[in-house]
Amino acid sequence: MAFASFIFWAVFVLPFVAFLVWLMRQDKRKGKTGLVVLAIIVIGGIVYMYIKTKGR
Repeated sequence: MAFASFIFWAVFVLPFVAFLVWLMRQDKRKGKTGLVVLAIIVIGGIVYMYIKTKGR
């Protein structure tokens, strides 16, 4: 993975996902469902990027 990709992950993706996790944990009724959906979206995005870049 290129250095620019690491910067993107460190500056944008990780703080955004951390904020979403914090936000979803605030909702006591549907917090677990939101975290599961978020995990599926993040994993799906990583798999999609890996397939499109062929692992480079």
